[in-house]
This record gives sequence, structure tokens and C-alpha cells, in this order.
Amino acid sequence: MRRSRLPAGGANIFQKIRGKRAEAAARGQKLLDLSIGEPKGPALPSARQAASAAVLSEAESMHAYQYNDSPAVPDFARRFVRAHLDAALPSDQSAGGLDYLPIPGIKPILGLLPLACGCAGGPVSVATMTKPGYPTPADWCAYHVNVRHYPLALNAQNGFRFGIADIAPGTDLIMLNYPHNPSGQIAEAAWLRELCQYCATHDIRLFNDAAYIALSHTADSASLSEIAIAYPDLSWAEAFTAAKLIGNGTGWHVGAMVGSADFIADMKEVKGKTDAGFVAPMAAGVLAALETDQAGIAQCRALYQQRLALLATLLTECGMRLAIQPRAGFFTLWETPKEAFGEAMASAEQFNFTMIEKTGVIGVHFGDFLRYAVCADVTAMQGELKAAFDTAAVSYG
Repeated sequence: MRRSRLPAGGANIFQKIRGKRAEAAARGQKLLDLSIGEPKGPALPSARQAASAAVLSEAESMHAYQYNDSPAVPDFARRFVRAHLDAALPSDQSAGGLDYLPIPGIKPILGLLPLACGCAGGPVSVATMTKPGYPTPADWCAYHVNVRHYPLALNAQNGFRFGIADIAPGTDLIMLNYPHNPSGQIAEAAWLRELCQYCATHDIRLFNDAAYIALSHTADSASLSEIAIAYPDLSWAEAFTAAKLIGNGTGWHVGAMVGSADFIADMKEVKGKTDAGFVAPMAAGVLAALETDQAGIAQCRALYQQRLALLATLLTECGMRLAIQPRAGFFTLWETPKEAFGEAMASAEQFNFTMIEKTGVIGVHFGDFLRYAVCADVTAMQGELKAAFDTAAVSYG
């Protein structure tokens, strides 16, 4: 008998939202789409021009597999990581063993992390920032039979920053996501130091998905890399991506990891057996933008910051309650109203789907919260957004 062979659970939240969006469009509903966590338009011209030249290159290495290296773009991973940090990391020797790894974006390597921590050979306990949060780490964990997964405590009360007491005994791997999707919160240096010390003491591997670090809107935003190098007994890794960095680089699939030599070595073994590497011409374009066009990147960051402020003011004036002020990225997170359109709202999902059906406003519901992104031009749609939320007449009573 033919049937699905997958674990129970079905589509994740993003697939469900895309389905609702398609239904609304099919019935002629005008959409005010604030669900997309993907920059609009193309990548920066500096990246596209360099990638174009690389595609036309006669060099064989530019058109070949890159695997765990980047022969077409020498020293790519170290240069890419360096461009994200305020200061260069120490040499391998002075850091007690530091290594780098080019990756085809962050999402594909998330599922390799539990494997690099030994889940193929026995049980591994993994903590993630997925409640509320970007669901892919939890989705990957669900596919690994030997992974025991649990979400760390994240809420408005703790500022979407879990505490040491929230880490369960026996945890083998913590998968961080700072700056955090969907709350836009950052990791500060003092908090990271406490976490690094705890993980070093308890032999917990520490990983951070730093996809939004270049879109931090405050100097207080610290990367794991800058802090972890001070803890020689810590097994750690951090991943960076060009997806949100160069305008719209989401389809370029280029990034890099840095970390302690032991963790990166395990990642190299697993990735080397399962992945052929990134597309070299795209990596050449990304690196050109990073090293020659910081002004273009800064312009993208400033645009998102302006839109965040606009949307926060607009929806607050319409009665919505911001869960927390975003400090990075292009997301706003909102508490779910108790009532809208004169109806009781039992959940964030109900409110989101009702807003889609009645007004065309599309967000993403994460647990008890609503996420509205500013990748679309909220300035151009602010009149329609105000009318939509005025019609909803939300209430928290």
C-alpha cells in the first residue's frame, strides 16, 4: 500500500502560510503581505557584477565542485567571517585551534549539526530557540531518530533570552539563533560569556545561527565568535550567510562557519560525505560586495530600521501590542489580540487567518505571537494597513 513514510507533523508554519496566501489570491483578495522574511528585489549591483564576471571566467575551478573548500575563491570562509566581525579573530594557534568551513547557506547545515555531535551512534539531547522561533532546527531534530529535542524558554518576560537554569541536564548541543527570528532580539557580550563558561564546564557544544548579525541595529549585538575564543575548553561554531546581507541573496546559497577545530572537523567529515559545496561564482560575488560595498549593505540595514519604526508606530496606533522592541533584522513581534472583528480570538493562528481572509494582511503566527516583516515596502502600503487594522478593531480586554 502506498503511503507517506514520514513522521507525523506535516507541513511547517511557512508552508501553511503559503497555502493560505495562495487561497486568498485565488479568490481575488488583495494581499498586504508582511509574512515574507526575504528581501525584495535583486542582490546588490556590486555582488551581481562580480558574480557575472565569475560566471564568464575560463578558470576551471570556478565551474567545479568546491566541497569543503573554495579553490575558486581562495580563503573565502575566513574572509567572509571576518567581514561580519568588528575585529579579526586570532590565528589558529593563539585560539587553541580555530577553523573555518564554507557552507551553502545555513539551513542545509542545521540538520548536520546533530550528526556532527554523534546522533548516528546514539542519543543526543539538543536544545533550540524554536518556541517561538524559526522552526527548521526543531524540524531537523524530529527527523533524527536518536535526537531528544527541547525548546528553550523564550518569552516577553525574559526578553526572549533564556537563562542557564533553562538548560536541561544532559544537553549535548545548544542551537542558538541570535539575532533571533522572530523577536529581533540580540545576544549581549555578558550573557554570552556566562553561557560559554557554562557550556565549557558541562561539555555542551554551542552553535549560533547568525543569519541576521549584519542587520543588527545596535552596537550591543555580540557574535558568539567574538566571545567564544576566550574559552579554550569550549566546543563551538557559528554560521553566517549572505542571504539577507547583500540585498536579496536568499537564492545564492553562500555562507561560512567558524569554530573550535574539533567541532568544525566533525562538521567537515559529515558535510564532506553529504554535500558538494556552494556555487563558486555566487561566492565570488558575495565576497566582492562584502569587501568593496559596505555602504550598500549599510543602506539595506538602514532601510529595514526605518521600516521597523514605521510599522511599530502604525500598528500600535491601531491598538496592537508590540511584544518587544526589535533590535535587529526586519521582523516585528506582536501579542495576539483577545478580540478582532467583534469575535473572540482563541489563538494567534485564528487571528492571522482571519486577518488574511477579511483584510488580506498576511503575517506568521509563532505560538502566542504574530510576526510581521518589513521586507515589503510598508511605507507604500501604510494607508491600506491602517484601514485593515482599523477594520479589525483589535482589543486586548
